[in-house]
Amino acid sequence: MKLNVELEVAFKSHSGMVRSHNEDSVAVAPEVGLAILADGMGGYNAGEVASGMATAVLKNDLAADLNEWYRELTRKGTAKLHTLLQARVDGANTAIFQSAQSQPQYAGMGTTLVMGLFRDQSVTALHIGDSRMYRLRGDEFVQITRDHSLLQDQIDAGMVTPEQAKLSMNKNLVTRALGVDPSVEAEIRDFETKPGDIYLLCSDGLSDMVPEGEIKETLQVLGGNLELAASTLIQKANDYGGRDNVSVILVKVQPNSRAARSLFARFINWLK
Repeated sequence: MKLNVELEVAFKSHSGMVRSHNEDSVAVAPEVGLAILADGMGGYNAGEVASGMATAVLKNDLAADLNEWYRELTRKGTAKLHTLLQARVDGANTAIFQSAQSQPQYAGMGTTLVMGLFRDQSVTALHIGDSRMYRLRGDEFVQITRDHSLLQDQIDAGMVTPEQAKLSMNKNLVTRALGVDPSVEAEIRDFETKPGDIYLLCSDGLSDMVPEGEIKETLQVLGGNLELAASTLIQKANDYGGRDNVSVILVKVQPNSRAARSLFARFINWLK
């Protein structure tokens, strides 16, 4: 069964102007409101393996889970959404960690993760590391995830200002990643959505290269054509030097049908 989620989705990924291969990975399943982006790290090709495993495992498992929930809503209603998401993250973490432990060429590999699960009038944002989710709502453009990074910890502690952080050489030191340790806790939060919202999931190849003001302007000007907006964001990152792989997923919330609202409302009530 496909759920009538009223979303417009576009995604792009590019190796950038410096690196020879792309260690980012993206996956979407609009029929269940799912968008996933991972930015791999590790030795040669290992980051690509980690991010690819993360997106494939999570997309396959969660798409099956959610379709089953929607088919048997009344019998599945006592399950907790955040518990399910963390359980699936645990499974992906174990798969990556065990591969790194058993295959020397993958030793030390891991990946960041940012994921959005969109449903009636809300989105669940899950992330690990410094891949981000932003929201454009009218003239307001905000980052709704908080980086798990050494630099963010320094900002929170008052050791550096946000302005100083933009010039830091330690932007890529993450404090949490998928597949590096035997277990990892994802940060999971829920946000209200409104028709017309545009959500951007991106790797740090975009957020480190392109000023937020330019990202906002691009989405405002090209929000009516998400494919063009995604391509333009990739091109801007490369125009600024393209020092890293760059990936984006754009999700625009459309007005839902009455039937979809009713079904999602039932779903959320059963989760509570």
